Amino acid sequence: MQPYLVIITGESGAGKSTALRTFEDLDFLAIDNFPIRLLKSYLKEVSESRLTDKIAIVVDLRDPYFLQEFPKVYSDLRREYPNFELLYLTANTEVLITRYNQTRRPHPLLREEKNIESAVRKEKELLSFLQDYATYIIETSNFTYHQLRAEIQRIFGRGESLHKPFLHIISFGFKYGLPFEANYIFDVRALPNPYFIPELKPLPGTDERIIHYLLADEKTEKYLQGIVEFLRMVIGFHLAEGRRYLAVGIGCTGGRHRSPAISHLLYQRLKEEFKELEIGLTLRDLAREDLS
Repeated sequence: MQPYLVIITGESGAGKSTALRTFEDLDFLAIDNFPIRLLKSYLKEVSESRLTDKIAIVVDLRDPYFLQEFPKVYSDLRREYPNFELLYLTANTEVLITRYNQTRRPHPLLREEKNIESAVRKEKELLSFLQDYATYIIETSNFTYHQLRAEIQRIFGRGESLHKPFLHIISFGFKYGLPFEANYIFDVRALPNPYFIPELKPLPGTDERIIHYLLADEKTEKYLQGIVEFLRMVIGFHLAEGRRYLAVGIGCTGGRHRSPAISHLLYQRLKEEFKELEIGLTLRDLAREDLS
């Protein structure tokens, strides 16, 4: 049986080293900066020797043949390895520049470009086409080291369900920022707000009393049905494109009442309908002390 293969690539400073260490902690054979011209022969050796059943390899612009060889190698891997994923890591230009200024590591394009900013922008331009190949894209601009590790573990640490496509539902508060990993954002601030009901204000959105309060308004059911209908459509689109990870953000003002309640209801309904998906739920801002 061929090993489960994850190729990690993306922009310098976007978190590839952190991702690779996390894969190692998940019992993957983890290798950094592998020459792309040797990749197929090495993987053949791994398969024949049964060295491991899970392998994660970083390939990127540090290899001078990477851009030239990637399309052909990708095509061969997609044909030969049924359990092959491509993880692409990205971040916005300003964040990447800041990270490089803090670490003082040399950028792989710095010799060709006049400064860090132009090197970062050039690399983003050269690598942008890779996102069309990726099964998972993680935007790390708003991630700490530990948050990126948690996201990698959430996607790739699922045991026997690892090969199922993964739908991640994230409730959040707009006042604390958008979840950058979300492909789609739904704003539930138009729904009734339990914050203004004294007996409901101290309760979390997962409490049945909050859920009953929201469902008593017909707008809530219409909104839920609308989200489910939309996801029925886009889940099919993503799967047809080979994308195996889809993240959906559900936001209210503080992430305490409405968004956790709607996320919980959505989670229950989608688990019933989409048996072929692994569905995860994160209530990001539920425990914050500021309840406004």
